[in-house]
Amino acid sequence: MTPPKPLIDMRTRPIFLHEFFGAVPDTPEFETVRWLNKRVGTKNPDHFSRSRTLASFLSEMDSAGIGRGVVVGRSVPSTRISNDTISETVHRAHGKLIGIASVDPIYLGERDGLAEFDRAITELGLAGLNIDAGFYKTPLRASDDRLMPFYEACDARGIPVCIMSGPTTPDLHFNDPYAVDVVAKTFPQLKIICCHGFYPRVSDIIAVAFRNQNVIISPDMYTWCPGGQLYIDAANGFMQDQFLFGSSYPFREMAQSAQDFLRCGLNPAALAKAGWLTATRLFNLETNKTEMRAGDTTTTALS
Repeated sequence: MTPPKPLIDMRTRPIFLHEFFGAVPDTPEFETVRWLNKRVGTKNPDHFSRSRTLASFLSEMDSAGIGRGVVVGRSVPSTRISNDTISETVHRAHGKLIGIASVDPIYLGERDGLAEFDRAITELGLAGLNIDAGFYKTPLRASDDRLMPFYEACDARGIPVCIMSGPTTPDLHFNDPYAVDVVAKTFPQLKIICCHGFYPRVSDIIAVAFRNQNVIISPDMYTWCPGGQLYIDAANGFMQDQFLFGSSYPFREMAQSAQDFLRCGLNPAALAKAGWLTATRLFNLETNKTEMRAGDTTTTALS
């Protein structure tokens, strides 16, 4: 099935960014990527080994029907990817990639962390901020006071924040959707993208999204795990403007994820929004304004 427009993949990472993504065969990291691919239903768990360069990665995007990819960096003790590296990769992709900055407030502290955030946005041109709350040396809930200045900075600039959590959080007590409710109520204009959808607490994060229209769920690879159908059901109803497609490459194959998404049972308007229109709005991407105003009667509606 071919989408009417190329998809926007909300979570994708070329493997050459870091060994964590399986860049080096016969390493524990490589085997971990294969293991996680199997857990989330990838048919070919070795798929990521074929795109080792930016050119081959972009070619794979094209083949999968993905027009743009959101590259989310990381800055946690086990995986440090500099914002400069993300920015350089984005610029080399000539418009095919959107870069998200990462800052570790435990490692840098508030003052230096905010300075790095400002540099990443104003100087490097990155489009949002990634928060890995439960993965820092001192794990945090998303509502921790130490993170509030970073949400405030994103809110002031009108850019989205990506909060990453899920079943790989080292201590699952910090995989807490209700903490997002606090952030959303504190900053009601801030666009909050919940990467990995706080799986497996699917009903809880859907309840948070029900209460807060500024909470957007991007469960990516966990959409296809047991219980993930609830995300689809919600996106066909009240959550139509609060759901996003993501492959989570290299932890799931791009083409398989795209085809699964197109066949997942979303109604035409919900599919268009989750596939490209909502991300277009979040990142202020160029689009056909008539299409954006068309309403829910077309397959490319955005209310």
